[in-house]
Formats: sequence, C-alpha cells, structure tokens
Amino acid sequence: MPRFEDIKGFAFDLDGVITDTARLHGQAWRQTADTVGTPWTAELAESLKGISRLESLEMILAAGGHANDYTEREKEALADEKNEAYQELIKTLTPADILPGMGDFIRDAVAQGYRLSIASASKNAPAILNNLGLTKYFIGIVDPATLSAGKPDPEIFVRAAAILDLPNEQIIGLEDSAAGIKSINAAGQTSLGIAAAGVLPEAKLHFTATSQVTLATIATKMNQ
Repeated sequence: MPRFEDIKGFAFDLDGVITDTARLHGQAWRQTADTVGTPWTAELAESLKGISRLESLEMILAAGGHANDYTEREKEALADEKNEAYQELIKTLTPADILPGMGDFIRDAVAQGYRLSIASASKNAPAILNNLGLTKYFIGIVDPATLSAGKPDPEIFVRAAAILDLPNEQIIGLEDSAAGIKSINAAGQTSLGIAAAGVLPEAKLHFTATSQVTLATIATKMNQ
C-alpha cells in the first residue's frame, strides 16, 4: 500500500458513501419485488448494493424463481418503472442528507488540493450530487451507461482515474459494498471501505462510519 503522501485523488462511490440513497433504492426495488412476486429480505437488499440497475433486476427475479418469466423488453420496462419511482424519491434529497462528516471531508480534500471523481453505478448520480449541493467539488462523474462491465469489474474505477488524470496508485477509492471494494483493488487503487466491522475484509483501509473519514485518520492508517 502506498504512503498517504503519494495520494493525489479520491474516487467516490455515491450510495452509502456520500448519502444514503441505498434506502431510496431499497424502497423502489421493494416495489419491483412486490410486482414480480419475489419476497423482500434484508439479504436481498444487501446484495443489490453497488450493482447496476439491470443486474439488480436479474438478481430480484432469480431470488423469486422468476428468471425466465420475463422477456428482455419486459425486464427493461420493469427497470424503467423502478427508476421512475427512484427519481421521484431522490427529488426529496437536500444537503441535510449528506452522510455525517462526508461533506466536511469532501470540502477539506478539495481545499487541500486533492482531485475528486464519482464512480457510481447510479445513472442518477448527477441529479443526486446537484440536490446535495456537491457538484462543484467533483471534476467529473463516470457515466455507467458507457461501461462494458459493472462492479466488481475494475473498469468504473479505472475510468474514474482517467477523469482525475492520475495513475491508479495515487488514488483512494471509497466504497461501502464488497463488489465495489473488489473493483477498487482490481484497478490498482487503495480501497477504503465504510461498513460494520468484518463486513468488507478485502478493504485496505476500513472505517465503520462516514464520520470517521478524514484526511488525518486516513493518513494515520496508511502510515502506521
């Protein structure tokens, strides 16, 4: 793992890292699960974190034994319905919905000269950042529609590095999902996981809450 002094940028997942849109996704996906007749469980909800919309739909269908019950066109319609429900929910987001400490961390990182980008599977990332009042702090957002593979493939974080115009070894990627941590590690970046103890064992750096994430605490962990 590099030393903190070598880090020049940060690539952020969005859901569960900057704001808790996971709960909004959960509300919208639960409506979809009810529509197709798949029982909604905490395990299913957790497995959808960091996964693209169509992949999430496939997982919901498979969980209920409905993998072969819908045509591709019907699946696209279900995914669109979920997104419409989700877009209505994200309109309610405000800066008050930024997770504890994360707004301060983002502003401090930019003030200290670090470069920031977004590596989220969410196609709604631009709208979410705008509603949170954070757009100006990020150089750019990876467009998930242009990716050939989703997390845990490293492509999204490699693209986030390209936005920052930095080599992977100079970037820390922040994630709250196992798929995201795998993606960061495969990209050759330093993975920072935010989750309960033991949930993200492959993360190079681990915090149990967003409020713990600061430049100083990251530096301490990296330079121990």
